[in-house]
Amino acid sequence: MQTEFRPENMERITTPELAQAFIDEQIAALRAQIGDGKVLLALSGGVDSSVVAALLIKAIGKNLVCVHVNHGLLRKGEPEQVIRVFRDEMDANLIYVDAVDRFLDKLAGVAEPETKRKIIGGEFIRVFEEEARKLNGFSFLAQGTIYPDILESDGVKAHHNVGGLPDDFEFELVEPVKFLYKDEVRVVGKQLGLPDNMVYRQPFPGPGLGVRCVGAITRDRLEAVRESDAILREEFEKNGLAGKVWQYFTVVPDFKSTGITDGKRTYDWPVVIRAVNTVDAVTAECAELPFSLVQHIVKRITTEVKGVNRVLWDVTPKPSATIEWE
Repeated sequence: MQTEFRPENMERITTPELAQAFIDEQIAALRAQIGDGKVLLALSGGVDSSVVAALLIKAIGKNLVCVHVNHGLLRKGEPEQVIRVFRDEMDANLIYVDAVDRFLDKLAGVAEPETKRKIIGGEFIRVFEEEARKLNGFSFLAQGTIYPDILESDGVKAHHNVGGLPDDFEFELVEPVKFLYKDEVRVVGKQLGLPDNMVYRQPFPGPGLGVRCVGAITRDRLEAVRESDAILREEFEKNGLAGKVWQYFTVVPDFKSTGITDGKRTYDWPVVIRAVNTVDAVTAECAELPFSLVQHIVKRITTEVKGVNRVLWDVTPKPSATIEWE
């Protein structure tokens, strides 16, 4: 596939006015491309697929069908937010697939990171394919491809995991934000009325919490990742750090240590706090956090998250560490 180049005269989208002009232009272009056709979209809830969904809802309404697959590896409240925003508020034609047991059963006992990624990606394709085969009359597949995806991967956006669909579908691709950078997508999303916590969602790995539950995933340890991550995000939001720290999350590794809870000896997991700042994600530095806030977060996590008795703070820069643990 030959790389497509962003039009030289394309102005950077930095203001609501420019975003609205882009939206109007894309609605007209989408209607011209699709006509009376039907479009299928894998809606993850991330900013790219959410902006594409919002654009298509404005352009073709119910002729868009969004498929949201809950694989059990999303952050706390994210599946519910997708349903609330798109089905309840935007009246989207949304299919919700609860595939939590299916994914976690496939991942049971698998510790190697790349194997986990392949299982999650492959199973996503199979679930999406099964849903697509239940539907009739679809000629188009929408994707949240953005310009860095084209430059870096020279092909289909990998983290949506729909690039491996069988050839017999013969979908024509619909990629309305493929010439936008991430910051431009956010400006467009804001203009489309999407909520801030969706528009400004932090970078999130395709395998989701599956690579933050280090080693073989268990349901109880995965829940510890989800709950501790929710506490960290809540405290960063309350203390004005949400827009100042580039990325922050928790990790629960697959080992235990001794501790004391309610006067009794425990043998439980540690939670690792990771918070970094970066310009390009090639290098990253540990974010400087107020120690009093760290102490407060530690108390909340060890008190509120089941199976946890210790909290660690990862202060390693990239390099030598990567941002994610797997």
